[in-house]
Amino acid sequence: MDERRKKMTERENTKKNGMTKQEAFKQEKMEKKEKEWNGLRNGVPCLFVAPAMVLLVIFVFYPLVNLIYLSFFDYNLIGRKEFIGLENYRMLFFVKADFLEALQNTAVYTVTVVFFCMLLAVLFAMWLEKDSALNRFLQRSMFTPYLISMVSCAYIWSWMYNVDSGILNAMLALFRLPLSRWLNDSHIALFCVAAVAVWKSLGYYLIIVMASVRAIPSEILEAAQLDNTPAVKKFFRITLPMISPQLFFLLITITISSFKVFDMIQVMTDGGPGNATDVLVTYIYRYAFEMNAKVGYASAAGTILLLILMVLTFLYFRMLGRRVHYQ
Repeated sequence: MDERRKKMTERENTKKNGMTKQEAFKQEKMEKKEKEWNGLRNGVPCLFVAPAMVLLVIFVFYPLVNLIYLSFFDYNLIGRKEFIGLENYRMLFFVKADFLEALQNTAVYTVTVVFFCMLLAVLFAMWLEKDSALNRFLQRSMFTPYLISMVSCAYIWSWMYNVDSGILNAMLALFRLPLSRWLNDSHIALFCVAAVAVWKSLGYYLIIVMASVRAIPSEILEAAQLDNTPAVKKFFRITLPMISPQLFFLLITITISSFKVFDMIQVMTDGGPGNATDVLVTYIYRYAFEMNAKVGYASAAGTILLLILMVLTFLYFRMLGRRVHYQ
């Protein structure tokens, strides 16, 4: 009996020892898998970001680097590239006067569009602040032009600006007012194009400003109303600081989009009459694809445009960033 008990206890001990080894092996295996999974989990975000980074390098960084690289060469897409250093930049600023004229036109166009877009967006947002059926209808009506393609808008307004058969001159004639040459007048052609840009994009900017106005806490406005604060003072002391982040965003985006305007001017005026509406992007396009394909010269102009946008954005953040009141 004693021998049998000893054998039984030995078997039980061996089973327990075997189970302990299996459990230790399983635990070790699970720890290895957990370490492998943690490594994979740490690399998963990189895998998700990788396609976007590849596209960013191919379609953004490489073209920018190639643009700066080609600006130092004489190249016409056919022959061999010839390194000429800063000659293209010297031609831009000291030889060809049309570049400075295009730069001036771009600055005038940008200032006009930025000023009227932001001013009208704020005014209409304050006017249409109350939620009513009429205000909702006006908001949708003003947003509709934004849904139309820029080329279609350009063709529509080209017909409206037509000297002989345009609706604008027809209305002037109806009230026996002197007719205008509109796009054929070098003094006002650029402002006519800027008016179309404001008309098309105002509805989009209006929605952004209106959303920021309606997001202002009602407690602040009610406190100002109880103190009998004048409407003008309430706007400059409460409303304007509270919507300043959205206005700052609009200032940067409108400036960049105005400097890059191309399709509307290309369709409506093609840079004319003369060079009255020639801006930087149409200037670059003309020299790159029409004027014997001076790609190196056009790349230098494109590099100047890139530097201008970078400097303006830096100045905006440097000078106006501190005046923005984030909630």
